Amino acid sequence: MHKFLSCSSDWFLSYTELIMSCNLHPKKRLFLCLLLCLAFFVVDSSSQQHLEVKKKLMREKVREMFYHAYDNYMTYAFPHDELKPLTKSFTDSLSELGNLKLEHLPTDYNGSAVTLVESLSSLAILGNSSEFEKGVHWLSDNLTFDIDARVNLFECNIRVLGGLISAHLLAIDPTNRLIQGSYNNQLLRLAEDLGKRFLPAFETPTGLPYAWINLKNGVMENETTETSTSGCGSLILEMGALSRLTGDPRFESAALRALRQLWRMRSSLDLLGTTLDVVTGEWLEYSSSIGAGVDSFYEYLLKAYILFGKEDYWRMFSSAYLASQKYFRHGPWYHEANMWSGKPTYWQLTSLQAFWPGLQVLTGDIAAANSSHREFFHVWEKFGVLPERYLLDHQMIHPTMKYYPLRPELAESTFYLYQATKDPWYLDVGETMVKSLNLYTKVPGGFASVRDVTTMQLEDHQHSFFLAETCKYLYLLFDDSFVAKRNYIFTTEGHPIQVVSSWHEKLPKNYISGNWTLSKRGEWEGRASALSLQVCPSIALNSRRPEQHRESACHVPDEKTNHRCWSNKECGVDATTCRQRSCSGVGYCGLWNPL
Repeated sequence: MHKFLSCSSDWFLSYTELIMSCNLHPKKRLFLCLLLCLAFFVVDSSSQQHLEVKKKLMREKVREMFYHAYDNYMTYAFPHDELKPLTKSFTDSLSELGNLKLEHLPTDYNGSAVTLVESLSSLAILGNSSEFEKGVHWLSDNLTFDIDARVNLFECNIRVLGGLISAHLLAIDPTNRLIQGSYNNQLLRLAEDLGKRFLPAFETPTGLPYAWINLKNGVMENETTETSTSGCGSLILEMGALSRLTGDPRFESAALRALRQLWRMRSSLDLLGTTLDVVTGEWLEYSSSIGAGVDSFYEYLLKAYILFGKEDYWRMFSSAYLASQKYFRHGPWYHEANMWSGKPTYWQLTSLQAFWPGLQVLTGDIAAANSSHREFFHVWEKFGVLPERYLLDHQMIHPTMKYYPLRPELAESTFYLYQATKDPWYLDVGETMVKSLNLYTKVPGGFASVRDVTTMQLEDHQHSFFLAETCKYLYLLFDDSFVAKRNYIFTTEGHPIQVVSSWHEKLPKNYISGNWTLSKRGEWEGRASALSLQVCPSIALNSRRPEQHRESACHVPDEKTNHRCWSNKECGVDATTCRQRSCSGVGYCGLWNPL
């Protein structure tokens, strides 16, 4: 049915052309065309009704998933941080997030209701105003950050600070009507208090923040100086929003200074490594990628441009994105590469990379997004869920990373691609994911992480991002009414922040709600590449009008329009394959080098 729907207009035109070419009396041809029109509209109407029924059914299944996870958390774990669904108990995990060695754990910490904080924006999207208001009042009366606990700056920022800011913005939005009683910016005051406790982490010679901060005592003595690119380059959305809401510029200034310093440390190839030293400013791990340790750095550059309209963000993002296409991309896959040489280092898929197609939708690079998304989904279908790491060169799961902790990234990209294309195939993808999650991870006490995707052995942990992101994106896939008439960006933890002109230095010309692009000619060009705003021969937009093409966003034109050259430096990047073009012996740019 879906394949028929996707090409129904082609089917209609083909049969119309066939009728018109037949040697029939004009009245008979007219009669047959009228019958064909009637059949087409009846079938199309029926198919659309079927699609709407399916979306409502799946929406309710996702709603049930969310409340199964949320109700069990509130029953067995609240006000602690996260639920242990197999034993129906709890874990105070805020100080454990990112802490692989479980060092310096607090002795007197009883949780900060992290899952409740993370769930507020999801409750708003599901339309549960009473539970939202109840949660806001509890946090207002009980939550404190004056606690002797060492936390990961990045994790606490995206989960707690982002959750509070998003919930505050939803609470004061009169169109949502989420608060029936009084609300006096209590969540914003909590967010401001937390933001102030973050600031000592930025007091380094480089301006790059420590990865760890004690919420009560600041940076601990002999604290590690190692951090990740994403850890110090993915703070600008939450801290920038906090400055705009409070009028205190320190938060945005600190995050922006760190981001600019990080960008200055890039290689000549516009690549960044994975880990670095915040005191010396030296790179510790040279392997660069779009996956763990770097992923949200790219995401926050583009989304900061959308949210704040500062051209600096766009210039950094466009350079970083083009470099990723040039040095990481291998067909639909993205491997890792050395930041200095650009040569491949690790050929592996990590589950965190599944956010990338969603980011590509925001750039306008739909064809590349679709290509990568399908490969991620094939891996999901192969194992039932997405393993944490899959070795592309060996076509096997990494032997020590077989787990699936209920991650949301594939659901996120599926939502974005459906919004961009309205292709019902993405609804099928979402349905498959919902069935898998219910089949393999649902237990009486909630939803459990998968320890080993080859055996589906479970682990006693329901991460807060399952409610903040996984359920949210699946719900929005089937019911987008929350975002239909307003512009939101979602933080890397899935918390919505509305795009408002008052926060902009100037409105970004490359962004409107439908993800279309304003060309230099001042016309709207559907699905043009937002990076170059050019159209060149590569991918046909319309099978019936092959003269219309869209380039991939990796395209870099040759210096000369006649493609003549003296050296490789005068040649660009091919629009279709994203391969570097080179200068031939007779002086023309082209794809002369073998793969």
